[in-house]
Amino acid sequence: MVINDLSYDQRMQRICGTLASSGYDVTLVGRELPESVALTGKPFNQKRLKCRFKKGPFFYLEYNLRLFFLLFRLKPEIINSVDADTLFAVRMYRFFAGFIWIHDAHELFPEVPEVVNRRWVKKLWTALEKHCLPLTDSIYTVSNSVADYYREISGKEVYVIRNVPDALPDRESEEVKKVNPPVLIYQGALNEGRCIEMYIEMMHDLEAQLWLVGEGDLSAELREQVKRENVSDKVKFFGRVEPRELKKLTQQACIGLNVLEPKGLSYLSSLSNKCFDYIQAGIPSVHSAFPEYLALDKEYHIFRFAEANPRSILDETKLLLNDHDLYKSLRDNCNIASDYLVWTAEKEKLVAIYDKTG
Repeated sequence: MVINDLSYDQRMQRICGTLASSGYDVTLVGRELPESVALTGKPFNQKRLKCRFKKGPFFYLEYNLRLFFLLFRLKPEIINSVDADTLFAVRMYRFFAGFIWIHDAHELFPEVPEVVNRRWVKKLWTALEKHCLPLTDSIYTVSNSVADYYREISGKEVYVIRNVPDALPDRESEEVKKVNPPVLIYQGALNEGRCIEMYIEMMHDLEAQLWLVGEGDLSAELREQVKRENVSDKVKFFGRVEPRELKKLTQQACIGLNVLEPKGLSYLSSLSNKCFDYIQAGIPSVHSAFPEYLALDKEYHIFRFAEANPRSILDETKLLLNDHDLYKSLRDNCNIASDYLVWTAEKEKLVAIYDKTG
């Protein structure tokens, strides 16, 4: 169960597809938004819940109440809650039914930038996690850093299932050849603390394109910035894109961007989808020098690192665009790493968690 739109959630599509192929009868539950596209056929069931409220405390309460009543109708044997914002519904249902409770933490929810500086909101989410997670039967998450945090919160073993993608067999095909001028790509939510406004600012100094693939809280503000700074010819907004199309766009790019401001432990401990998508597409990328990215680079030598300011990001981007030997070395290392950082290994760990817990 997630609180976002099912069409664009790569992690949940991979997880549910893997469990369905392993013999589980899976229903993925998410949210219906006004702009939601029609669901496509999957090897698992999909259910969207439509809410009257769109954000804020009444939205979270309404969504969890709808989840609660849905659970009564479905009567599942295993419930997989995702992040703190689905915990309340599962905890309430626990009073009325027995089931196996598995939790998937995509991030340190009380430490995301939208929450970390709101004292009482953070206290509420933290209290909910501290109450609920010890009641679960199994927990897994996206990185070792996040796992360490939730081990302390829950007093339980926390497994790591990384956000690695499926292998891309057509990386060098004509269909996905590179675009000119070279493309810098950012994929993901257009939210606070992700340096997207800095990417836009640096386009004044680059002979390149910037592709922004996703939507978020800053969508309107960033579009206004592009107009205000007169870089509309260099910056393209793709909106939300389904995973298959996203892979093609990423393969056409030259450099991936993933620099974060150190706003809360959630970002500092992150190991994102986009990081592995860039590797699988064979493109060097610029990241924050946070522990999980440093550890991955130490093993494979595939990244450049920048501080969360326009000059640092611009310098690293220019270096990749102009130093062809460095670029080729990182690209070749990405192609090597892509053979190992794929879903094949992670899915075996995932199924083992469900088989053992169930």
